[in-house]
Amino acid sequence: MPATPAWPPKSLPRLYVETPLEAGARVNLDAAQANYLGNVMRLKEGDRLLVFDGMSGEWLAEIAEAGKKRMTLSVTEPTRPQEAAPDLWLAFAPVKKGRVDWLVEKAVELGVARLLPVVTQRTIVDKLNLDRMRAHIIEAAEQCGRTALADIDEPVRLDAFLKQRDTGRTLYFADETGGEQAAVTFKAGPALILTGPEGGFTSEEAATIRSARNTTAVSLGPRILRAETAALAAVAAWMSAAGDWR
Repeated sequence: MPATPAWPPKSLPRLYVETPLEAGARVNLDAAQANYLGNVMRLKEGDRLLVFDGMSGEWLAEIAEAGKKRMTLSVTEPTRPQEAAPDLWLAFAPVKKGRVDWLVEKAVELGVARLLPVVTQRTIVDKLNLDRMRAHIIEAAEQCGRTALADIDEPVRLDAFLKQRDTGRTLYFADETGGEQAAVTFKAGPALILTGPEGGFTSEEAATIRSARNTTAVSLGPRILRAETAALAAVAAWMSAAGDWR
């Protein structure tokens, strides 16, 4: 006897929308979304897809109206509740375009709740296109099944970051010169990971970070990691030791 297929199928297209979702809600898509569903995915009136708004979990929706540059969805029923995302923030020194896009995308996939770009003495990129970063955040959430969107802050200099941070949130400093083993040091609870730029932190910066309140220096192993690799390795290690991979 064949197994009963799961409903809704995981293969359904998945889309982030800004309209608050509830049963019976009507969602008017913008031209880009309508083009994607109609011309790329070849969906038409009556076809179904999954939608989420970042706050209300995931819902099943049906295409109620479809035109060349417009589309209206009718929301029918919830499929998954809002995720309980781990309370992990990632502060990172921006790297070159392309690599920073990849970093943001993968951090979202790993479950980071907030991204904080931090400008250090050796940071070679001090400006970010936050609109492009937010687009990558949305696309990553659509692809990986998240129901929450990660926030991203405006870039700040390291000294301002250290002054403004909530010292009640543990700061894990990924120090390339050495620290406690990450796998046994990461603890459950609100956390903030800080990783450096290409070339690393200066000795003065490292000393200042180490002396900051509620800060623990951690080691990410014996090998030299690229800036974006270090950021994602730290996130993966935290998720495994203290996050929702346990």
